[in-house]
Formats: sequence, C-alpha cells, structure tokens
Amino acid sequence: MRIGAVVLTMGNRPEELRALLDSVAKQDGDPVEVVVVGNGSPLPELPEGVRTVELPENVGIPAGRNVGIEAFGPGGTDVDVLLFLDDDGLLARTDTAELCREAFAKDDRLGIISFRIADPDTGETQRRHVPRLRASDPMRSSRVTTFLGGANAARTKVFEEVGGLPDDFFYAHEETDLAWRALNAGWLIDYRSDMLLLHPTMAPSRHAVYHRMVARNRVWLARRNLPAPLVPVYLGVWFLLTLARRPSWPALRVWLGGFKEGWTTPCGPRRPMKWRTVWRLTRLGRPPVI
Repeated sequence: MRIGAVVLTMGNRPEELRALLDSVAKQDGDPVEVVVVGNGSPLPELPEGVRTVELPENVGIPAGRNVGIEAFGPGGTDVDVLLFLDDDGLLARTDTAELCREAFAKDDRLGIISFRIADPDTGETQRRHVPRLRASDPMRSSRVTTFLGGANAARTKVFEEVGGLPDDFFYAHEETDLAWRALNAGWLIDYRSDMLLLHPTMAPSRHAVYHRMVARNRVWLARRNLPAPLVPVYLGVWFLLTLARRPSWPALRVWLGGFKEGWTTPCGPRRPMKWRTVWRLTRLGRPPVI
C-alpha cells in the first residue's frame, strides 16, 4: 500500500518542519513520499527527495491541502493513502505508517483515520483534539464522525468519490465538511490513540480570523450538508452554546458578523446527507444537531 504525506507550511517554522520530515523519513516499511506546500511563502531548504509546491499567496488550509493532494496525481491517485501533518508536529513512533497500512488493508470501508495529538512536554491530549463528544479518555480508540485536519490519514479513494476539502472555507470546519460527505458515501472514520502526533498546545483563537471563520463556516457547513429541517436546529444549538460560553464582546461581535456572513454569502454546492446518514451519526454518538 503506497503512502504519501502532505505538509502545508507558511515557511515560518523551518526547524520544526525539518524535524517533522525526519520523523516521516524514519517510518518503518516502504518510504513515505512527501509533498510540502508553501502556502504563500518560499520554502526553506528541504531534504532530498521531498517534492515541493510554492503558492504565490496564502490560499487557506483546505485549498493548500488540496494542492498537495493533486501533487500526487488527480485526487491523489498516485498513492493509496495520504497523511496530512501539521508542519510543527512530529510523529512520535516509527510504526505509524505501518499501522495505517494494516488498518486500511483490514477494512476496505475505512476511509479516514484521525490520530491522537499530545503536547510534547506534558504528554497531555486536549479534549478538543479528541473528535467525539465523550472525550474524557483520549486513550480510547473508537469510530467517530469527524477528524483532525493536521493529524490524519485518508484513503485517496475517498477524494476520488466525494471530492477534496472545501477551498472557500479557508480555515475551520473543513474537516467536518469532508467527513460528513465521506460518511454519506458509506465510508468509516476511526480515531486511533496509538497513532500519535506530538504537537505543542496552542489556542485556536490565536488566529486573527478565528471567530469570523468559525461562525461563517459553521453556517456554510449546515447549509451545504444537512437536510433542510436540521439546518435551523443545528445552528440554533451552536448559537446558544456560543452565548453560554460568554465570549468577550469584541469576540462575540466578530462571531455574529461571521454568522451573518454565512447566511448571506454563497456556501458552494448543496448536497444534503441522507436521513440514513443522520441516523448513522446519531448511533455514533454525535447527531448532526450539535
């Protein structure tokens, strides 16, 4: 089973990027082919054999990763599986690629694997890095309904069948959009605690566009993927949850602007999931209303 890796970078973490690439090169089994995409920035000197793509401007996370997919042929079809790894992450074990090969070979309906993320200093895994509602035990592997964008492996047949990440999202919720489309097509998603990416703990709100993109893309996600009766329920729940978290007034004002933008701007093609998929999500512990 041929494995490739896509690493997206803005060129501002050359030492961390080199350490990540070294950890990929140390993987057991056949070598992992690597493409590094410079998202609006020139790339530093990289190890021999690493393929590179330099984009003239920052096109956002999903569009940048889609460029990396296409670097492996249409839909990534030059390989069977693609790893997506944050440029400041580090594969903690040398058998991660082999574990991926085994998992995908064992279950031909398994489409995506979400890795566990842990802080390299404390070893702690944050709740938000466990892609399920019952997140208190990050060491428990399980079937899930979404995945972590910078720490995962995906079968390239998924992209062939349902398409890539949504370019226009730029940042936030692009993984859930792809996950819902994959689940609707019959693919499965697993969270594996034994596939570990070390990554420093950082607040997602450090990004200047965080509050706007989270709100706008949440609306787009619902408009694109949910059956019509569930759209107001899903968004109403998230609206109330946001208020309950009592964000600062400046943050809430930006969030409300993004929420409005999500309703008033094009969200891309609408392909509502089957009610059978809604039931599958519910059985997996995360009905698409929260």
